[in-house]
Amino acid sequence: MGKTYERIEGRLREFIEAQPVFFVASAPLAEDGHVNVSPKGRAGTLRVLDERTLAYLDFGGSHAETVAHLRENGRITLMWCAFDGPPNIVRVHGTGEPVFRDDPRFPELVAGFGDADGPALRAVVLVTAKLISDTCGFAVPFMDYRGERTLHKEHFGRKSDEEFAAYCESKPHNVSSIDGLPAIPLPLPARP
Repeated sequence: MGKTYERIEGRLREFIEAQPVFFVASAPLAEDGHVNVSPKGRAGTLRVLDERTLAYLDFGGSHAETVAHLRENGRITLMWCAFDGPPNIVRVHGTGEPVFRDDPRFPELVAGFGDADGPALRAVVLVTAKLISDTCGFAVPFMDYRGERTLHKEHFGRKSDEEFAAYCESKPHNVSSIDGLPAIPLPLPARP
């Protein structure tokens, strides 16, 4: 039932762009390291840049596991599930790179997200697909999408960029992962 693809195009791209949530998986190289899976879902924060490249906005929170894993080894998997309509699961296995605020590519990448840009943006994560596949999704339940949660944007929208930088520094798992890998480079550079 599963199928692999050379490119993200056509129906596959339409499916990815239509999903209100996706999941990001990463892991350290250490045998006893912690595998991380994170849900992502703010509208407009994921873009298919070309047939093998995606980008998503990495907003601040209490952890930075994915960024730490990418800095160590670059391995990443993105996954989307159909919670309505025909069953489907799509995975993009590849390599990822966090593009931080002080990277010359950052302003142009962020500009491509338009209104999805917002407070507490730490990085843009670029993902290069190595393996693109789908599977049936027959066991994924139907779930109704009710709308966006605005709590994150509202909470960090009340903070200045300097206050957000201080927040990042106050959270031990922004500086390093739960396994001790370097995560967000601090002090956090100001937004360009």
